[in-house]
Amino acid sequence: MNIDWETIGPVLLSAVAQTIGMVLVTMLVGGFLGLVLGILLHTTRAGGLLANRAVFTALNLLVNIIRPIPFIIFITAIGPVTLAVVGTTLGTPAATFALVVAATFGISRIVEQNLVGIDPGVIEAARAMGASPLRIIGTLLVPEALAPLILGYTFVFVAVVDMTAVAGAVGGGGLGDFAITYGYQRFDWTITAIAVLIIIVLVQAAQFVGNRLSRAALRR
Repeated sequence: MNIDWETIGPVLLSAVAQTIGMVLVTMLVGGFLGLVLGILLHTTRAGGLLANRAVFTALNLLVNIIRPIPFIIFITAIGPVTLAVVGTTLGTPAATFALVVAATFGISRIVEQNLVGIDPGVIEAARAMGASPLRIIGTLLVPEALAPLILGYTFVFVAVVDMTAVAGAVGGGGLGDFAITYGYQRFDWTITAIAVLIIIVLVQAAQFVGNRLSRAALRR
């Protein structure tokens, strides 16, 4: 099937830009918030640096409620909140907001699980030397878990790319919307294949960079 590139080309480039924009904003904002939330989960648990049963129980319950919700349901369920914050439930900004919220809770559990693997004896030694909790977090906890954290964030990056495609199904824009509108609904399998190929390239590039950064962190 011949493709009218004069018409499709600009739309495809816009869709790629929207997808990359959604992923980058989600990884930057959701990545930071997820890191903070994950550290709080680890440090407020029993025996942690800032052990607080009430705070840990509340945070743990919140993560357990939101994280398992399938994104196609989550992005519609969070509609009233998205409308209040963004002003609309349609388009790339609305989809990005839902992506950030979902990624924050997903990343928090990955961060917590990686921090749990750190030898408690190392943390106790730092506490015995008089290091403050904030200093232990910044100079010991996060650096010690850096390599697995990079792999965890790489995993989330791939998941976020998948979620942007889902967001396209409900008016979120990006490659998912492009594949559905110009591929699936027009029975143009070539267009669909092009969108899939671009997504595969994005994922492979992210995995390559993530693996390289993780190896570099292990060798430091």
